[in-house]
Amino acid sequence: MKARLLAVVCVLLSMPVWAQEVKVDIKEFMFGPKDLNVAVGTKVTWVNDDEIPHTVAETHKLFRSGALDTGDSYSWVFNTPGEYEYFCALHPQMLGKIVVSQ
Repeated sequence: MKARLLAVVCVLLSMPVWAQEVKVDIKEFMFGPKDLNVAVGTKVTWVNDDEIPHTVAETHKLFRSGALDTGDSYSWVFNTPGEYEYFCALHPQMLGKIVVSQ
């Protein structure tokens, strides 16, 4: 019993308490917000609120969505600190950046 309780406590302590979820809107050929600062463990969800398809593609190919139609979404959990630049592969002028810190 004590071993099981200890295991549960260890799992809970290893979970980041600051983990959160953040939404990025895709609308009018822009990511909003364009630049975002988040903590490690944050789940970012991009939602296409535009009338045409868009994608979310990290510059170094860490993540890449398929084509997102109106109302579709794509999520990625940022578990490593750093700067992540991304763009829409269909409209490369659409740029965004996420800075992940401890």
